[in-house]
Amino acid sequence: MRIGRATSAFLLLFGIWTWFLWPNFLRNIWADDRSWNDGPTAFFLVHLALTAVSFAAGNAIGWIGLKGVRANRANRADGTAAPAPADGPAPSDAAAEARAGARG
Repeated sequence: MRIGRATSAFLLLFGIWTWFLWPNFLRNIWADDRSWNDGPTAFFLVHLALTAVSFAAGNAIGWIGLKGVRANRANRADGTAAPAPADGPAPSDAAAEARAGARG
């Protein structure tokens, strides 16, 4: 599966944004008075779970974006990159051959 440059960059930026957003969110929840009452409260535990899942998902999305950016950069450097179609994935070789055969 190919990911275009713009999509790869967006996914990578989303992953970077995750590193700013969720640690700051957790610091704010940690400092909130509702988080502690002789130990962690349900409020804190729910938000901790939200932070952990969102941070993990953001890192996975960022990793996909990083791989896409690197692949696009490598393809552009060696000249093997074909422009990504604007309206969907590239047709398969069999479909291209069938069209060529139909033309005569």
